[in-house]
Amino acid sequence: MVGRMGRTGSLCWFASRAAALALALSLAGCLGLSSDDSGISAEQLAASAVPQGKLDPNDVAIAEREHPKIVAAFGGTYEDREAELAIASVVGRLVAASPEPWRSYRVTILNSPAVNAFALPGGYVYVTRGLLALASDTAEVAAVISHEMAHVTARHAYLRAQKAEAAAVASQAVQDVVQDPAVQRVALASTQVSLARFSQIQELEADRVGIATLAKAGFDPFGSPRFLTSMSRLAAWKNGLPEDDTGAIDFLSSHPSTPERLAQAQEVAKATGVTNGEVDRDGYLSRIDGIMYGDDPNEGYVRGRQFLHAKLGFAFEVPDGFQIDNTSKAVLATNADGVAMRFDGADVAAGSDLVAYLNSGWVNGLNRQSVKTVSIAGLPAAVASAAARGFTYRIAVIRFHDQAFRFLFATRGDAAVLDSTFAATVASFRSLSEAEKASLAPLRIRVVTVGAGETAETLARRMVPMDRGVILFRALNGLSAKEQPRPGTRVKIIVDR
Repeated sequence: MVGRMGRTGSLCWFASRAAALALALSLAGCLGLSSDDSGISAEQLAASAVPQGKLDPNDVAIAEREHPKIVAAFGGTYEDREAELAIASVVGRLVAASPEPWRSYRVTILNSPAVNAFALPGGYVYVTRGLLALASDTAEVAAVISHEMAHVTARHAYLRAQKAEAAAVASQAVQDVVQDPAVQRVALASTQVSLARFSQIQELEADRVGIATLAKAGFDPFGSPRFLTSMSRLAAWKNGLPEDDTGAIDFLSSHPSTPERLAQAQEVAKATGVTNGEVDRDGYLSRIDGIMYGDDPNEGYVRGRQFLHAKLGFAFEVPDGFQIDNTSKAVLATNADGVAMRFDGADVAAGSDLVAYLNSGWVNGLNRQSVKTVSIAGLPAAVASAAARGFTYRIAVIRFHDQAFRFLFATRGDAAVLDSTFAATVASFRSLSEAEKASLAPLRIRVVTVGAGETAETLARRMVPMDRGVILFRALNGLSAKEQPRPGTRVKIIVDR
């Protein structure tokens, strides 16, 4: 979390990050690289280049326009020579085996801990370092890239845009003509479901084409279902679900549920008839040994329920039961009771009045009688309450040295629960000591060899303390529930030194 939020922000912040990325991800978003911002270097790709055909200039124009926005939204590019080589080693083979072998691609590693990959028209493909950390072999990474290439060659971005435009016209017609709100809601919901399913069909198609390309390029086609399985296990760990609970996503999501997608991937991989495709687990693990895991130092660190920012010099802690998500724009947290938190910078000039800031119009439904000055950890602060659109809000603004930061809490549920979590979190805000600042370091993936007698439980204890660490260890290493690593094999652990 870095930067400040100006007064243009409002309490309609739940979808702020999604809105900021809507255009980029709608082009060909997938899953929820380089020494500069241009992706893998020309030298790396030249070794396996294929003849280039004629690219659509509109494709290239879209990609060139959106590329800087995507890089900025995902925290910049991630510079790691070995990680770049892990990507470059598969691109040429996949392109040659793809439906359009004349096409050129530009692959960028984004400096984000999220597990994500997507593509733009013109052959711009993006993978996050979080995705590279989760993958366990070269075939899995190749599966992700071939899937994104399939989106490009199938021109899913344009098909999606055409479908969305038609849906928008239909929705507007319903709103203009139909007066009954109930009929409007049913008609609009039907349009949404149709549009969502259209994108789900695209994802399944990209899986089918991508796996066929994967096998044709000589990689293990089962790398695709393996990686999808690891994704579901990581999601189960992050969301506090039972191990191996793949669950299902919202029916309006643009992606098929994990069970549906995994079942198809297994079937398509089996249908290729390839049983001895390249996996390259050891080679891949060697290349990602030392890759950053989790938060970038510039964004602060999440350690359990704490958020600590060495460069800005402060920390706070959320109550038990909250899951923290640190993004480049804000720190977000939610719990099972339906309470959501956002922490970010406030655009308050040094020496200006905090009460005036709260009263300046950016808070929807502000209760002006609730606005008051307080002291938090000896720091000047102001707090307020608000209610709007069915939500109850609690807000705090804290002045810390020459900057100001704000906590925003919201719920549709019990206001008493909101008050207790808000009070506990805000009261935990504090300055970091010099010793604490010096002790903080980014987490990294380290590859170790499993010794005789070692288990998932003992290896998880070698990692930095993590909630349900053994489940995370298994997810990172492609192990199912209760499965144990075999002695002599290499596995990933998370360390801070």
